[in-house]
Amino acid sequence: MRTNRIRTTALAATALVAALSLTACGGNEGTKSAGPAPAATTESTAPQTPQTSEETTAPPAGAPAGTASTPAQGKHADGNGDKGTHSGTETATQASSTARTTCTTANTTVTVTKVTRPINHLLLTLKNTGSGLCDAYYAPHLGFDGAQSVFPILKDSKPQAVVTLAPGEEAYAGIALSGEPGQGKLYKSKNLSVFFAKKNGSTYDTPAKLKLPAETYWDDNGFVTYWQSDRANALMY
Repeated sequence: MRTNRIRTTALAATALVAALSLTACGGNEGTKSAGPAPAATTESTAPQTPQTSEETTAPPAGAPAGTASTPAQGKHADGNGDKGTHSGTETATQASSTARTTCTTANTTVTVTKVTRPINHLLLTLKNTGSGLCDAYYAPHLGFDGAQSVFPILKDSKPQAVVTLAPGEEAYAGIALSGEPGQGKLYKSKNLSVFFAKKNGSTYDTPAKLKLPAETYWDDNGFVTYWQSDRANALMY
């Protein structure tokens, strides 16, 4: 009886060892079939930010979110935009407005009118019709039709400075047609030639031709003033 019990115990132990061996082999095969975890799983948990050309230039400090960091492009970037054009236009305008020349028939108009006071006086009005400044030098040289010489110029009427006219501005010269009544022979004229003086005092060859007011009489004792910037100054003599 004791011998059978020992054998039974030995067989049971052997069967247990075999069962454990089979279980161990089956577990290893199951683990192997599952395979190792894919490497992509680890990489997907830590996404990498792609490097682009825009990231190479950092936006300026204080720039609002979403501000492009690429260099500004366009007509102002190379200095050839509107600013340069505007500067060029402004410079040209200033140069035109400060260009100086002599007042002549080419850049002015001249008119002659009769005034009530002083008596026996006419007023010459010179207007700058050009695009730049013009200087009205000295006094106008007058030639009444039928006269043998240039009308006298009143030296005492010389202004402190040459009259300079901007476009649209006017200068004036007063004409006293005669001296004291009865002191000279009167002449009647219908036309008047106005010669412009140069800076050196000589005159241009081409005069302005004017029609005189009706019944204009003059004598050799009359005079014309220098060009004045004020109408009143031209008629005060």
